[in-house]
Amino acid sequence: MTTEATGPTRVLVANRGEIAVRVMRTLRRLGMGSVAIYGDGDATARHVRAADTAVRVGGAELADSYLNGPAIIAAARASGASLIHPGYGFLSENAAFARACAAAGIGFVGPPPEAIEAMGDKIGAKSTVAAAGVPLLPGFTERPGHPMTDAELAEAAAEIGYPLLVKPSAGGGGKGMRLVHEPGDLTAAVAAARREALAAFGDATLLVERFVSRPRHIELQVLADAYGGVVHLGERECSLQRRHQKIVEEAPSPLLTPTQRAAMGEAAVAAAKACGYVGAGTVEFIVATTAEAAEPEYAFLEMNTRLQVEHPVTEAVASVAGRRGIDLVELQLRVALGEPLPFCQTDLDIEGHAVEARIYAEDPARGFLPTGGPVLLLGEADGTEARVDSGISEGTDITSAYDPMLAKVITWAPDRAGALDRMDTALARYTLLGCDSNVAFLRRLLCHPEVRDGRLSTDLTERLRRELSAADSEIPEEVYAAAALDRQLALEPVNPSADRFDIPDNWRVGSNAWTLWRLHASGHAPLAVRVRRATAATSPEDTYEVQVGEAPPRGAGARRGDGDRSLTVSYAGRVVRYARALDGDTLWLGHAGATWHLREEAVLTPMGDAETAEDGTLRSPMPGTVLSVAVQRGDRVTRGTAVLVIEAMKMEHAVSAPVDGVVTRIDVDTGQTVGMDAVLAVITPDAAAAPAGDVTTERDPEG
Repeated sequence: MTTEATGPTRVLVANRGEIAVRVMRTLRRLGMGSVAIYGDGDATARHVRAADTAVRVGGAELADSYLNGPAIIAAARASGASLIHPGYGFLSENAAFARACAAAGIGFVGPPPEAIEAMGDKIGAKSTVAAAGVPLLPGFTERPGHPMTDAELAEAAAEIGYPLLVKPSAGGGGKGMRLVHEPGDLTAAVAAARREALAAFGDATLLVERFVSRPRHIELQVLADAYGGVVHLGERECSLQRRHQKIVEEAPSPLLTPTQRAAMGEAAVAAAKACGYVGAGTVEFIVATTAEAAEPEYAFLEMNTRLQVEHPVTEAVASVAGRRGIDLVELQLRVALGEPLPFCQTDLDIEGHAVEARIYAEDPARGFLPTGGPVLLLGEADGTEARVDSGISEGTDITSAYDPMLAKVITWAPDRAGALDRMDTALARYTLLGCDSNVAFLRRLLCHPEVRDGRLSTDLTERLRRELSAADSEIPEEVYAAAALDRQLALEPVNPSADRFDIPDNWRVGSNAWTLWRLHASGHAPLAVRVRRATAATSPEDTYEVQVGEAPPRGAGARRGDGDRSLTVSYAGRVVRYARALDGDTLWLGHAGATWHLREEAVLTPMGDAETAEDGTLRSPMPGTVLSVAVQRGDRVTRGTAVLVIEAMKMEHAVSAPVDGVVTRIDVDTGQTVGMDAVLAVITPDAAAAPAGDVTTERDPEG
């Protein structure tokens, strides 16, 4: 669909990041003007530069900017925008904002407020779709404003049977969800879910459902116009998740047959009709697969009344009258302008297979904890073999203020194996230096036999995490060699008579022209690497001798290129071209989707895999803000006791006591901003103390 849209010529995009840039791409193609909004700190962000015009709507806090409905509507009026596209997240499912847009005479690119309210309340949504014949999981709900007592909860839970999933009625995306395996755990889980639900949504009402072990998460894309036309565009498999958040999606699902797809599609259409839906939306199902069942059993999970993060895979495979590829944002705009759907269900088909991988600023080896930092170098394989929806560019500072999703990579092929192969190639070409990401983890996940065979479940990523992160536990010898060679190149004198070893920041050994570098990679002890000019090169590339740790010296060579943005290294007979960036004394190297960063100096306490040291020192596992401090100096604690809670990128991380002992130092206060590895507190351990793990809970991820 490429014809020029009629109606308003200017649309305000009430969002940021990759979805704002993606919406603006469609607006540009349709000849419609785009207006960006931004808060303090986002004035030079990619979405601002992508728009025709931009309006500041508030300060750095979300409540002052991207959640500031009155300021956004004022910006639309001031800029002459006649439509507001909310993207996803932020105000996209806010019925009050949709009504305020209508009151201001501005079109809202989304469903009617009544549909948002009907589906935004999980309890009400289930009642609505159940009346339309859509299957539900066994469960029970609280009445808004009337929380059940512990005794009432225990009695109702016993009737359903364990395990149970406790979750807030208002909201989604994993916020506040708690899995309860035993009756004795119910009270604590309910209290935690209420607390997080109230903080995130202002509503502590809970919904409790039977938990399905190792389910699959499958959703149906629906479209509806204002004239009663409703269609579905097939399903998306969204079972590869961590912390209840999707990281890989694909269409179609490798599980469903055409008959099952049609049945679930009919249920999705029925759900949309039941709430009077208009626009693009998604009906999500939980699917149980058992050996006893002849085919998968599905049940309604929730309906997202907005565009989904994973909508590009549907765009890639949906075929209209034999022509593959649609633009869901264009269809949203046309429906918002009062146009009917340009096709009916019989016009639609699925062609080929598409996969989407989400690029997150996170460290899978550390339990997917958020990371941050400046984007020093960025290379995105956007082209005929892959589509990249990105919200970052070089110079972007990735902080804990927003959701950690940075970009999405989408590939299509005639079959699933081909789409996965193309994804592996695209991820291998994706380079992000300056901030740790999940790119290498995604490559290993998508190459795992269970994923390649389509044996998916919502817990598969978590089950495979340690196995797939094992490759990150050791820095390859060749990477240390490359880092030392890069540092050595910086010493090469412009004046040949200069003493290239007379420098203060490394160690000179004897008079045999060796230079000794001490390199430190995060989570690893410093390693000594010696470099010198080769006396007898074994090949034209071997201009140096390099000794990594206790390994024998090897012939090596190195040269920089692309304006010092790349480093080509030959080492031990292998030639590798690394992406390269320098941030102060930290060198970043990237190759085939993996990244490493090494400093020229050692730290006092190597961290390893844990966030706490066995001597009782507690360090921050991520840059963030101290949310709470649960102890005081002089308190006696046992290992596993929650000492502090750090909040970053909408996630809480409870740092627990690693040993039995006495709190002898507390170095931070509530509300204080801390850096990664910053000392938080010190516990003087008892003699028999042993390490204990921490607990991570999702607080407010994107949908």
